[in-house]
Amino acid sequence: MKIIARMAELGGADSLMDISAAHIDSAIFTGDATLEFAEHLSGLGAHVAVPSSLNVSGLDEFGWQEWAVPPEWAAKAQRQMQAYQKMGCVPIWTCAPYQTEMKPSFGQQVAWGESNAIAFANSVIGARTERYPDLMDICAAITGRVPAAGLHLTRNRKATLLLQLRQIPRKVREDESFYPVLGLLMGTVAENQILAVEGIEVRPTEDQLKAMCAAVSSSGSVALFHLIGITPEARTREDAFQGEEPERIVNVTMEDLRSAYRQLTTSEGEKLDMVVLGSPHFSLAEFQLLAPLLQGKHRHPNVQFLVTTSRGMKLLAEQSGALQPLIDFGGKITVDTCVLTTPMLHPSTHILMTNSAKYSYYAPGLLNTQVVFGSMADCVQSAITGRVVRNNGVWR
Repeated sequence: MKIIARMAELGGADSLMDISAAHIDSAIFTGDATLEFAEHLSGLGAHVAVPSSLNVSGLDEFGWQEWAVPPEWAAKAQRQMQAYQKMGCVPIWTCAPYQTEMKPSFGQQVAWGESNAIAFANSVIGARTERYPDLMDICAAITGRVPAAGLHLTRNRKATLLLQLRQIPRKVREDESFYPVLGLLMGTVAENQILAVEGIEVRPTEDQLKAMCAAVSSSGSVALFHLIGITPEARTREDAFQGEEPERIVNVTMEDLRSAYRQLTTSEGEKLDMVVLGSPHFSLAEFQLLAPLLQGKHRHPNVQFLVTTSRGMKLLAEQSGALQPLIDFGGKITVDTCVLTTPMLHPSTHILMTNSAKYSYYAPGLLNTQVVFGSMADCVQSAITGRVVRNNGVWR
């Protein structure tokens, strides 16, 4: 409570407010300090006061030995995972908690960590959370209180920036890669502003919105955006801006989108070491889309094929029959973590291909790899042929 009160003071809040749920990002092991913090709290007998789910961990407890994870890292990461479970957190171990039974409801006040989850909760669901950093998120869960400030308050949820899509062909707006590409552009333009987007027209699926949230919160510090006519607080432009006029209007053209698409690839040529999918974590629907692309085929021996997801989603995929084609293809699955949060990649892995804008944005800096962005079909075809193959389709 002392930490929560001090953070409220620093943020200019004059009171605290109740929350009814939390999502904890702090369970990711990033060094001895995060482990010490977790074990200190659990050693004092701390227990969460509200239902609190756990974000991805620093370890796949079931399969870390198959990768380049140092045993010392694994032991410490597992201790940190255990400390948070001891405090009563629910071990769903996913960066997509909104696709589980822990999904909040419209207007619900929560304290969530994990950037894409924050953007999804605020924007797509209409729940209310600030961008809670590691260590503060567990304090909020233990106390059940947060500063009464920021996006918890209606007046702070209005858009100030309007992005208008201009002459974007319908086939582009219907393409799966449109959402991560647009999300990247949104974050770049908005930085930390609340923006509204006008002109999408085609209603996206939940996984397409998930991809957009991951992109916008990677390239910018965006915790809330409004899609006019689509997201719940933006039935109209007037709703999104709470009756006021935009402070700034930016027109988005096809060339702007093509430029964003090109930024997601840093590697030139056809060399490829690994295809990696699942940032944010793969859903059951995505497993079902992937399965027919893999059926009856096999990856090239020189290219690894990896999907990251949660243990719960893996079980659902297995039960539905959507997991077996991945196994037959020669692919692997890692649960509860991802390549960005655990040191699993072998040093010989230099070039990754993905359909995730989040992986594309972070891999060069966090993993010291080059990256190629493409559709799910491009990723599969590249894994089969052993070299980068991109249709580029609508981005030509």
